[in-house]
Amino acid sequence: MMESKESSRVQKNEHNSFLHKLRNIKYDYWLIAILILAAFLYAWNIWEAGEANNFYTAAIVSMTKSFKNFWYASFDPAGFITVDKPPVALWFMTISAKIFGVHGWSVVLPSILFGIGSVYLIYNMVQKKFGKVPARLAALIMTLTPIVVADSRTNNMDATLVFFLLLSVWFVQKAVLSKQQRYVWIGFALIGFSFNIKMLQAFMVLPALYLYYWIASDVKWKKKLVHLSIATVFLAIFTLIWPLSVDMTNSNNRPYEGGSETNSALELAFGYNGTERLLGQTTGTGGAFPGMSSSKKSSKSMTPPSGSKSKSSSKMGNPPSKSGKSNGAPKIPSGSKGQGQPGGNSQKGGGAGTGGAGGGAFNIGTAGPFRLFQKELGPQISWLLLIALFGLISSFAYYRGSKMKKWYSLNAQRKELWLWVGWLVPVAGFFSVASFFHPYYTIMLAPAIAVLAGIGIFTMIRQWREKSLWAMLLPLAILSTSILQAWYLTDYYPTLAWILLIAGIIISIPLFVLPWIAIKLNNKRIWPAIALILIMLAPSYWSLTPTLAGSSDGIPSAGPSLLSSAGGGGGMGNSQTDSTLLKYLEKHQGNAEYLFATDDSSTAAPYIIATGKAVMAMGGFNGTDKAITLKQFKKLVKEGKLKYYYSGGKTGGSNNEIVSWIKKHAKKVKLSSSNNNQVASSSVTVSSKTENSSTNAPTPNGSGQSGSMASGKAPSGQTPPSGSKPSKKPSGTKGNTAPNGNSGAPSGMKKPSGTKKPTGTKKLTKKQLKKMKKSGKSSGPSMGGGMGGPGQSGTLYDLSSIYK
Repeated sequence: MMESKESSRVQKNEHNSFLHKLRNIKYDYWLIAILILAAFLYAWNIWEAGEANNFYTAAIVSMTKSFKNFWYASFDPAGFITVDKPPVALWFMTISAKIFGVHGWSVVLPSILFGIGSVYLIYNMVQKKFGKVPARLAALIMTLTPIVVADSRTNNMDATLVFFLLLSVWFVQKAVLSKQQRYVWIGFALIGFSFNIKMLQAFMVLPALYLYYWIASDVKWKKKLVHLSIATVFLAIFTLIWPLSVDMTNSNNRPYEGGSETNSALELAFGYNGTERLLGQTTGTGGAFPGMSSSKKSSKSMTPPSGSKSKSSSKMGNPPSKSGKSNGAPKIPSGSKGQGQPGGNSQKGGGAGTGGAGGGAFNIGTAGPFRLFQKELGPQISWLLLIALFGLISSFAYYRGSKMKKWYSLNAQRKELWLWVGWLVPVAGFFSVASFFHPYYTIMLAPAIAVLAGIGIFTMIRQWREKSLWAMLLPLAILSTSILQAWYLTDYYPTLAWILLIAGIIISIPLFVLPWIAIKLNNKRIWPAIALILIMLAPSYWSLTPTLAGSSDGIPSAGPSLLSSAGGGGGMGNSQTDSTLLKYLEKHQGNAEYLFATDDSSTAAPYIIATGKAVMAMGGFNGTDKAITLKQFKKLVKEGKLKYYYSGGKTGGSNNEIVSWIKKHAKKVKLSSSNNNQVASSSVTVSSKTENSSTNAPTPNGSGQSGSMASGKAPSGQTPPSGSKPSKKPSGTKGNTAPNGNSGAPSGMKKPSGTKKPTGTKKLTKKQLKKMKKSGKSSGPSMGGGMGGPGQSGTLYDLSSIYK
């Protein structure tokens, strides 16, 4: 009896102790406000996401079907081929989809939460050694970095990757502060875990962790070697546990590893997602695209010193890309010159408009030390990069202790600075020289820029008020940043650019002068405050655009063009399915395992999402994977597992032998055309083998073509310009205005016959745009458009009669 009373008393004391601690927590209300701001920017309007990046959304649908699909990140429910990335980020999205169902917002929810978590981790790490004010500034800058907002609103992997990289740094920092080595092992294990989010991209921060633990850990160098050696073992184990499990499994018992040449996860990591990113893509995309190379011959991008304008050298028949300066491509609306976003993004639905080689998806500027400042990448990440660089100099000087004999000696704060320098330099170096990456990958730079800028702003203002020898760093940073930001603004708002430039000069003058004429500067806070507000206005607006537009794009980006485009939140391909085709296939599928086979995932994804049924993307993401042989394909047909093949107009794939066999032996199917206004549905008229003409019907992306396009087959090497409205007659139709204000075909394509060039665009209201989204009509270009996606006219082949 006494024991039970004592036990209850102990539990009561513990409960009271917990409540006491809870009541005495000191909340930083500024941090709470910043986190609320992050939640608003990352989550508001996310219900407009549609299917987000439908390449990954299709995989999430498939991964909910079985644990096998879940483990391997299978793109299709039958487990034929995987996506071209590891599965960890998709695991979180699949769990969310299991709980809430598969929706655009539910598959994006993990990215939103991880984005908010990254803001908190930055605050927490900075606050420990630098105090609350620098921590708040760093968290705010991270929150308002445009590409962070854009990435956190998608089901791409980047926001998840950055969170786990920051979490690994948090554990290593905890190991240093607590002097407990187990935390450094957890930190390095998390890097291995992050490898299985986006492969070698995670290793870019490894130099920072090794450097930081070596200089900051308060143990002898021999113990440091032991600790780091053990940590490296943990790194290797968690890095290899998944790819080895894939490669050691019989290829007949798992999906083909999408994106690889040898059906190997390790080869995918070190090839397609590794060295080829640095040296230039040669696999997975069917060859190097113009705009991907670092060569100045293929991309004369605008750099701060030169002022030459970016031009695309692509001669391929791609859809209208987001590059407002590509040859023959339509111009961006609102009078922009197409360089304010990566490649001058002009369309909402970034996955939609960026499929073209050399367009926004691949327009990364000219390789060199100033690439990050160029207009292709700068408006996404570099608004405050100069502040971060000046801030690094300032903070390194400010945190020099009075007892330091040498200028380069280290104390606790300087060791922390080296951590973030170790993050910034390798990542910035990679993006400065690499030949192939998407602009949204630059989110990797955001944490280091945010931390160094946040600490730097704090120290520069302190030095200015103290009339230090370094007092001039603040006005120099403000003036140079104002000039850079004004340059970014010129393509969209020339007048505002001049206003920003003049305001920057005016505000910089007293910042230069006051330290030398004022006796006390303690009360002169107004000028630094105005200066900081000035340099935060443009990036804050850029960050707000994805939120206002409700975008959740396959190729994320931020910028005013999101607000002026008429498309809905897009995925990697057009998310529409053809209702007539789908009804026919579902009616005649019978016991076949696959609904149909097609060339690439952009054609297959919408049908997987709509039906939850298996669709075979023979060539993977871009149609270039050699995932199946002709012998294997014939076997599936003979066994009745595959009855139909749909040619979406894709050219240049790696399965030409199979396609040639199909065209030689299979029968074409003629479907009656239908014009209906169902959500996310439209009809193509598919020609029969014996007839040469058919009724012209609108394609799933809303473009109606005459001539060969009306027959249901896309002309070789051509794609219909997306965004045009369907014509009612086979010829003599007037080309309706695309959202970019030009219905002309992109470079390398022929215009549909009988079309007239429009004279202008009619600007739609926000209410009209929202109504278009909800009705499933997207006039923005589609990635599927240039890659044989569902936006193409196509031909359906009946395979079941071949072996009868």
